[in-house]
Amino acid sequence: MVSDNIKFSGFSLAKQKELKGDDFYDVKTIGDLTVAIVCDGVGSATEGAQAAQRTTKHLMNNFKIRPKSWSIEKSIKTFIEAINAILYQESQVNYESSELVTTLTIVVIQGNRLYGANVGDSRVYLHREEKLTQLSSDHAMDEEGYENVLTQAIGIASGVEIYYFENILQKNDSILLCSDGLYNTLDENTLLTYIDKGAHALVKKASKLEEDDLPDDTTAVVIDILQADELQILKQQQLEIPKSLKKNQLIDGYTLVRPLIQNERTWLVHKKTKDYVLKFAPTQALDDEAVLDLFVKEAWNAKRLKANFFPKSVIPKNRTMRYYVMQLFHGEDLDSYLKNKHVTIDDTVELASTLLNMSQFLIKYDLVHGDIKPPNIMIAKDDDANLEFKIIDFGSITEVFSINTKSGTPSFLAPERFLDESINESTEVFSIGVTLYLALTGKYPYGEIEPFQNPTFKEAKRPSTYNSNIPAWFDSVIMRSIALDKEQRYTHYSEMKYELTNPKKVKPYFIKSASLIEKSPLLFYKIAFAAMTFTNFILIYFLLK
Repeated sequence: MVSDNIKFSGFSLAKQKELKGDDFYDVKTIGDLTVAIVCDGVGSATEGAQAAQRTTKHLMNNFKIRPKSWSIEKSIKTFIEAINAILYQESQVNYESSELVTTLTIVVIQGNRLYGANVGDSRVYLHREEKLTQLSSDHAMDEEGYENVLTQAIGIASGVEIYYFENILQKNDSILLCSDGLYNTLDENTLLTYIDKGAHALVKKASKLEEDDLPDDTTAVVIDILQADELQILKQQQLEIPKSLKKNQLIDGYTLVRPLIQNERTWLVHKKTKDYVLKFAPTQALDDEAVLDLFVKEAWNAKRLKANFFPKSVIPKNRTMRYYVMQLFHGEDLDSYLKNKHVTIDDTVELASTLLNMSQFLIKYDLVHGDIKPPNIMIAKDDDANLEFKIIDFGSITEVFSINTKSGTPSFLAPERFLDESINESTEVFSIGVTLYLALTGKYPYGEIEPFQNPTFKEAKRPSTYNSNIPAWFDSVIMRSIALDKEQRYTHYSEMKYELTNPKKVKPYFIKSASLIEKSPLLFYKIAFAAMTFTNFILIYFLLK
């Protein structure tokens, strides 16, 4: 499994010629967490394999529904104590002795921090800079000859002692979780040699050394840190969030000139000889972690999404407050522009191309803008008096196929968004289409929709109804982009972009319920003429009979 920051693998082999062993493992990505678990069912217990499987599933399922207010440490310890009590009590009822017994090792990765715990002798190692460090602590006897006798295990007693640890992760780190079958077979040098090759290579090497006759069940999970989680690093920075800002205030060398938005969290600023825009975290972020998360994500996206249709943005390394800096774009937003001026057909085609290029750029990151509309489009004239467009509002950018996103403005949302369907390329195309329609006609195709309104959609009039300058091909492109029926709308940006750049290949757009005379007048009259001729022929036949 591979994500932007993490790659992981897992593999297990049963001992000797057995088809199924007592080990059990799982690795999953749950929200912003990566959770990995290895359990080694105690062989001397009647139900060791069942205990290993149930412990793994219990922990994984509980992390899926973990209360957001709980820390990772509290979650790990609480969930372990719960499954220990369940297995111990069940054993006493069913067997009158501890038979549901297993070792456990678990790690949870959030951002650049590793949280872990173990009960028993399954281990966690950290591989960094050609060194292997054991992070877990074996619960086993120290006496010679009794090294394999456990002093702690899940389900062995009513209470459990948990060894807990935390570490900061770095790029190129690897974490190995394994049962004792692996480290009892492979020495540290061999672990170091094969850890980069993943879990499968480690377990197969152990099996090969034992001539495919492993003395114990052997399991490995390897997690590779591909790069540092910059988003979490940004969030964990200790930065002030100012409750109020005022004119001429000096912040990290930037002089605040005037607020650009009514909430006074976005400011025109001056530094040395240049003007910039500073956007500060909202004051709600002081008490609401979700608001802070959204702003950190916004700043991160603003910094990493480099393209000519976005204003250049940076996050200063030595800032003392939570803000980011944007290039000042000299112009006005499209919404304000349209109140006094008009855009030409050529300018609107260029706007459509810019919005589609921006959307195709974002989809490479599995992102969508989420709130395409005139107020989020800056407009100015270049040196040749052509209109130039920049897309703003990094705060609305969200993951494609998100369901619970609040991104978007009602009048620009596709009908399915009001039914809580996911945001995707097709719904973004709809927003682009509404923006083009509004730019050319000054009207919303389905009327202006108020927040919290549950709208009823009726078929829109063609934009050429209000603006006769719109050519038929562009009229069809816009109508297809705002189609209420998803099957008639463009599914992907590339489809709309192709027709936008190949006007001669654009097929006329008609709603499904359109009559034949609307869709093809020539065909309608041909059929009507043929029907009339046939009717006249029948009449003549009966008259002459």
